[in-house]
Amino acid sequence: MRKVKIKFRGMLQVIEAGVNTANHIVELQGKRYDADKLPLDAPVSGTIYGVLLNYKGALATLGNAVNEPPYKVAPKAPVLYIKPANTVIGYGMPIPLPDHVPALEIGATLGVVIGRKATRVSEEQALTYVDGYTVVNDVSIPHTSLYRPAVSQKSRDGFCPVGPWVIERDAVVNPDALRVRVYINGELRQENTTANLIRPIPRLIAEITDFMTLNIGDTLLVGVPEDAPLAKAGDHVRIEIDNIGILENTVVHERELYKEAK
Repeated sequence: MRKVKIKFRGMLQVIEAGVNTANHIVELQGKRYDADKLPLDAPVSGTIYGVLLNYKGALATLGNAVNEPPYKVAPKAPVLYIKPANTVIGYGMPIPLPDHVPALEIGATLGVVIGRKATRVSEEQALTYVDGYTVVNDVSIPHTSLYRPAVSQKSRDGFCPVGPWVIERDAVVNPDALRVRVYINGELRQENTTANLIRPIPRLIAEITDFMTLNIGDTLLVGVPEDAPLAKAGDHVRIEIDNIGILENTVVHERELYKEAK
């Protein structure tokens, strides 16, 4: 069993538990539960920062477009954005599909949860500031422009499933060598590895904390691989990251969720 932090829906605090990532079994107070049977909420509470174009393939896909106006050059520093609190949902919760959108882009990514205040840390010390790791789905409405903040495409309600837990840092030998897979309705639609990051995690933390502080509980999304798959209403999305966990959610028409809420 590996140590994790989990959060139940309706509870304010995060609690510690044991997990077998191979069979998705949670051990809590001496009892064992199937993670699918637990009402799990997102186990993070701080600001969530995403990073654009941090996979080699994602940058290569743009081709010569990165050399055109307005920037005329590939990014020389991490390109950050925020997934605000309204986007965050937990394991098993529905992902809302807006009425005017045929499908959503599934952004499978590793979430790095910060364990202590990080300001101007070195690459050599960067991982000592990490509390643990989680699975994140950086959902987005498909769009092509990278030159303006994609707030309406990336910051809608429910566009950031997180979970099912935060696994302790020391349970992951090398976070820069983790396989990431996306299944939609049981079919493998994407596979990549954090070994393909342009900025490995220690470098990413060092470069970001050189100009801004990451606080306890903040989560850094290391990047979304190229060719992100699309999911439509009714599709079941499963993201697996080796040694971290499995995050599952289903896409549901937004109007159906609003109808249930009334």
